[in-house]
This record gives sequence, C-alpha cells and structure tokens, in this order.
Amino acid sequence: MCGRFEIHSAFKIIAELFGIDGRFYDLQPNYNVAPSQNVAIVVREEGRNVLRSCRWGFLPPWAKDPAEGHKMINARAETLAEKPSFRQAFRLHRCLVVADGFFEWKKEGKLKQPVYIRLRSRQPFGFAGIYSDWTSPTGERLCTAAIITSRANELVCPIHDRMPVIVPADKHGLWLDPKVNDPGLLLPVLAPYPADEMECFAVSSKVNSVKFSSPENIEPLSVG
Repeated sequence: MCGRFEIHSAFKIIAELFGIDGRFYDLQPNYNVAPSQNVAIVVREEGRNVLRSCRWGFLPPWAKDPAEGHKMINARAETLAEKPSFRQAFRLHRCLVVADGFFEWKKEGKLKQPVYIRLRSRQPFGFAGIYSDWTSPTGERLCTAAIITSRANELVCPIHDRMPVIVPADKHGLWLDPKVNDPGLLLPVLAPYPADEMECFAVSSKVNSVKFSSPENIEPLSVG
C-alpha cells in the first residue's frame, strides 16, 4: 500500500518533468503527506498537462460523505478495471500524483522501522492515480484522488508486499491521455518500477507523527 509520501521539489523542476503548461502553481513542500491532505496531481485538460490540487482519498460519484474517502486512498492495479468504485475513473480520469519519495514501515520484532524510498536519480516522479470531481448532496465540489498500488519489486518486498505504482516518464503521455481507455494498453503501465533504479534507507521515527513535516524525515537514520 501507500499511506505516506513526501514532495519537496521546486515547481520549475516538476513543470519541466511533467510538461506542465499554464500559470505558476504555488507548490509547498510537505515532508509527510498523509491521507485527507491535499496533493498535487497532473491531469490532461484540453490538450495540456496541468497541475491541480486534489484531496487524497477517492470518492466515487455515489458517495454521500467526504469521510468515505479515508477508505479509498489506494486502488489495487489487479482489480482497478473491474471494481465499481474505480473502473469509470480508470477509463476517464487518470492522473499522476507528484512525489519525491514515499515511506513504508518494516517490522523488526515488535517494532516498526520507518523506511524512506526514492529514485536513485533523486528526481521527482508521478504515482499512477485516478481522480474524481465529486459533488456532495448539498452541491459542494471536491477533487479527490487515489494512488494505484501493485505487487512490490525486489527492493520493497522485504519491507512490504505492495508498493505504489511509479509511472515511467516515457509512459506519462499514455497514462494521461483521456482518449485512451483500453485496459490492454493501460494495465501494462501498472507494473512494479525497476528495483535497480530505486534506493531505500531507514529514517527517524519522527515521521510516524503526521504533524511532523521536516527535511529530517528523509535523512538517513544515524546509527550509534
């Protein structure tokens, strides 16, 4: 699964990587992004890639209460095309959730050690995501999103059996193209990212608190 990640890259770097077109987006660093918080997503609108702010926690059209989104922060790649909550968004409302790295917790006896995982290049990337422009029974409009997960690669597997899908840069266009809705073309994108292009290391347990957002969260844990 993916329950926590971080983003700190400057807008200029993200705009170049994702081909963002349009006005400046005030992107604030968050070293401890948690469910129900706003995240930055890349979507394709009117032929352009744009950044939008979206709440992490997917709401299908029939949801009655925003709190229901807490149950849908992730969507499994294996059932995405068939599950009623996600299948329409998979066809029509795909996005990339911008991140620099993510956290997992490795069991060590009775304790859980937080681990930070990123690309070896230390470049930002996009999680495969889906989003919905949800309207409440009272007319409130809210953008909500979920991050898609797959089986873990060789790097993440000793920590957790699942991981968020990172979309390779050369597949961004395909994933975001609203004219593409063939599962045969889209599902292969949702493979585990190559392990040899990633790295991980233990970090401070301070990241356990969602209130603690600091660059310290992504610094290797000092031993001794």
